[in-house]
Amino acid sequence: MLSQDFSSYVEALSKISKAISSDLYLEDILRLVVTVTAEVMKSKIVSLMLLDEKREKLVIRATQSISKEYNKKPPLRIGEGIAGKVVEKNKPISVYDVSREKEYKYKNIAQKEGLCSLLCIPLNVKGKVIGVINCYTSVPHRFTPTEINVLTSVANQAAVAIENTELMVRTKVIQEELQTRKLVERAKDVLVEKLKISGEEAYRRIQKKSMNMRKPMREIAEAIILASEIES
Repeated sequence: MLSQDFSSYVEALSKISKAISSDLYLEDILRLVVTVTAEVMKSKIVSLMLLDEKREKLVIRATQSISKEYNKKPPLRIGEGIAGKVVEKNKPISVYDVSREKEYKYKNIAQKEGLCSLLCIPLNVKGKVIGVINCYTSVPHRFTPTEINVLTSVANQAAVAIENTELMVRTKVIQEELQTRKLVERAKDVLVEKLKISGEEAYRRIQKKSMNMRKPMREIAEAIILASEIES
């Protein structure tokens, strides 16, 4: 199953490594991961599932499959199905024939899509599982230790890329929140000095203006600051 050309494996990891330090959006990174994995593993379908914000369910976030039915598979709870057990145990699981595996969910979809063997690997960051990568074949296949190691390497790279991207998003949100607070404070000071009112009253007026105009408080604060600068 695995490409005999070792350079293709190295190139695959290189592509994912570059994604980690790139400015790609998370969805682009995930799409790259499944596409590259499908190429190097010679797989029929590769899908990447991530835990939702409450860490309750696994949801498909990317796949190179064009099957609408597969892409719309319902989420899995931790411990449910093969993917759910991989998250629960934080260990890879391989299945020779999903149609005969009692723990495997959605056998009807697997049969329709011609899926046979499955290798499911956890996405692990600092001991925390954030999702899984599923790799399917169309014919019966026993995954070798080398294949498991290759997909584990891909999964580790993908997990870092995902974690870094989400960290950058969280950092940006925090920075924007801090900047908004600073602007609102400045706008409050302007109103306190100009209208001779308390800081609490100034804040309420900014808040009310924001609600009435259906605009963020940051925009209202910026407008108040700009007007004061023009007047002075």
